[in-house]
Amino acid sequence: MPLLLVGATETQMLMFPERLCHAFVEAGFQVTRFDHRDAGLSTHVDGVRAPGPLKAALRPSTAPYQLTDMAADAIAILDHLGRPSAHIAGSSMGGMIAQTMAITHPARIRSLTSISSTPSIRIGARPPRRVLRAMKDNLSAPVTDADQAARREVAIYQLMGSPGFPLDEDLIADIGRQSYERRPSDPESGRRQRAAVAASRDLRPALATLRTPALVIHGEDDIMMHPKAGRATAAAIPGARLISYPGMGHDLPPELWPQVVGEISHLASRT
Repeated sequence: MPLLLVGATETQMLMFPERLCHAFVEAGFQVTRFDHRDAGLSTHVDGVRAPGPLKAALRPSTAPYQLTDMAADAIAILDHLGRPSAHIAGSSMGGMIAQTMAITHPARIRSLTSISSTPSIRIGARPPRRVLRAMKDNLSAPVTDADQAARREVAIYQLMGSPGFPLDEDLIADIGRQSYERRPSDPESGRRQRAAVAASRDLRPALATLRTPALVIHGEDDIMMHPKAGRATAAAIPGARLISYPGMGHDLPPELWPQVVGEISHLASRT
């Protein structure tokens, strides 16, 4: 069973740790993870300045690219792998991209799993100002070495992670360190990705036409994407199942990996 994992804003494919990928493999999946454009080892649209979120929302054409372009990137990966179709699971922005893939290429999507995401940036995507300020400070601060990148990654997860589960600081620090060694983060790249999200349209009318088996997973303690965003996603997709986890924030704590892998595996078995 081919499975494509679609990551969040300003993250590399490493946001899906190898141990999680191995858990999917043990469940019978053939797993692919990848870097979005403007992330990691993928193509960066260097030299192109992104508009602010408000301008991108009011004038979507000002965004350097759209979520539909990022969905097309993911479909191109399936083409390169020679996969006519696959199960798709996306987190945060990746969930919106996965939803867009199901809308624009329904025949290529065997099942859709949207995690910690929303069908519209206007639903649920309003973190507390203190969190936004702290996130901005962490993301805008220059990072000059891998150890500093590791500390920043831990600080970000401490802000947005799951209050009901212990933070695996070693795992998160390793993701930050490896990400820096692959390619140091570039604030302008992140702004371009966020502009694509801000410029996105409300997906609910198109989601209502889907016949794709769908699962929506959301944390009840997600401060970056309010749980009502998950409820709105599930309500928009005919037959979608919503699973909400107490104590889960805007991440996937290792303690929940067995349940998440099991639920996605169960969804895939229905197709």
